[in-house]
Amino acid sequence: MKVLLTGSSSGIGRAALIKFLDCGHSVVGIDVLESPVAHRNYTHIRADIFSSELPDVDGVEILVNNAGVQDSGRDIDVNLKGTIRVTEKYAFHEGVKSVLFIASASATSGSEFPEYAASKGGLLAYMKNVALRIASFGATSNSLSPGGVITRSNDRVMSDPVLWKRIMNRTLIPKWATEEEIAEWIYFLTVVNKSMTARDVIVDNGEISKAEFVW
Repeated sequence: MKVLLTGSSSGIGRAALIKFLDCGHSVVGIDVLESPVAHRNYTHIRADIFSSELPDVDGVEILVNNAGVQDSGRDIDVNLKGTIRVTEKYAFHEGVKSVLFIASASATSGSEFPEYAASKGGLLAYMKNVALRIASFGATSNSLSPGGVITRSNDRVMSDPVLWKRIMNRTLIPKWATEEEIAEWIYFLTVVNKSMTARDVIVDNGEISKAEFVW
């Protein structure tokens, strides 16, 4: 299938790109950074999803909205408004199969930088709006909300023993997901899944669910 993946150059996006390519799909990536791979089934477009002119890409069957920033001063513009721009341009047509939004566990918990949490919470509402409108094409629209992920952008807390201990004490299964594990979830929700729509899937090792009963 033909996949359009934003934020394809690093982190979770790069892991998802490799997963789709390894499974034989054709991928068009949009990122402000240079191409992360050289592959005959990959086309790279350097663009900012909020401020750049979005190119025409025909026949998108799977749309993965992964591009995002954190505590940047542009979180609402890029994470929410930019994602809306991309989705409105590429998702609504005959032949589309699925749309996935990479949100965050903070969209539910609110436990993040204020504008980041707000931008991801907005994605959950927009995801449901898309599900209502894309159903006429027989397509699904869902969001995936990772908690902690072992990725370079989280080096600050992963490399600090004190902060890391605090995080693990707040996590039901005391670990974080890898980028490759999140890529597997992305693949399942967009390719394998045919029936679940308008749902947010939280993958956070039980951080939101951690509770202590005191008697």
